[in-house]
Amino acid sequence: MVEKKSSFYFFANVFMMFLLICSIFPFALLVMSSLTEEKTLIQNGYSLFPAKFGLDSYIYMFKSGSSIIRAYGITMLVTVVGTCSGMLLTMLLAYPLSRKEFFGREILAFIVFFTMLFNGGLVPTYIMYTRYFHLRNTLWALIIPSLLVNAFYVIMMRTYFSTNIPDAVVEAARIDGAGEWRTLFQIVLPMSVPMIATLALLIGLGYWNDWKNGLYYLTDSNLFSIQNILNRMLQDVQFLKSGAGGSNASEIAATLPSTGIKMAIAVVGALPVMVVYPFFQKFFIKGITIGAVKG
Repeated sequence: MVEKKSSFYFFANVFMMFLLICSIFPFALLVMSSLTEEKTLIQNGYSLFPAKFGLDSYIYMFKSGSSIIRAYGITMLVTVVGTCSGMLLTMLLAYPLSRKEFFGREILAFIVFFTMLFNGGLVPTYIMYTRYFHLRNTLWALIIPSLLVNAFYVIMMRTYFSTNIPDAVVEAARIDGAGEWRTLFQIVLPMSVPMIATLALLIGLGYWNDWKNGLYYLTDSNLFSIQNILNRMLQDVQFLKSGAGGSNASEIAATLPSTGIKMAIAVVGALPVMVVYPFFQKFFIKGITIGAVKG
């Protein structure tokens, strides 16, 4: 019996190591390709062990170092403010939906679920935010359009509250004289750290990777997030490479690392997330597992 368990654990570990390698390989190939000289990359293709290294892609990107740093700062500010605001709204909506005594929770739950199936569309949304809320060319344009509560996150949080916060704990808090606000912030939320960390990671990733809001609502490049800056660089390189700008554009394009810069852009955009993710991983796995259980 012990030998069977040992054999199972051995093959399970081997299989997990195989999955780990499959997960790391694409990112390692991405990083090495971004560090490969352009000519070598074109001639030999992508490789984990390039024949010749080069930093041309990163040098081109960081020539305008101030804009990259400013874009990183804007992205971090938007991510922090948007994540905190989104989490607060999600929790304030999910908590009453999790209480059975809340009057009208079925109707409110239906309205929340309805938004998963239908929305107003891009054109009405754009008109509303630009004409009535005047978000065009402001930092709020990167925060508020994504601040609308995600129904899936609300359902996950509601499920967690319903299945993992005992009713006896809430009732005991009320007997001791705690109101709804105190019960939520001092009793319920400290017991919901895994789900809070999970949703904070998901919402934060949404803000960090967002480029559509900048594309729709911003024309001032000084307000661009890192994703908008990188997207603009990629478009400039593709424009020059196409030769649409004339002979001068073709000459400039010949000196650009047009292939390697795509890899460098992906690395610059994803690296901060890769650094932060391990700190949230244990909460993320636990929160997803528990929050996905139907209550």
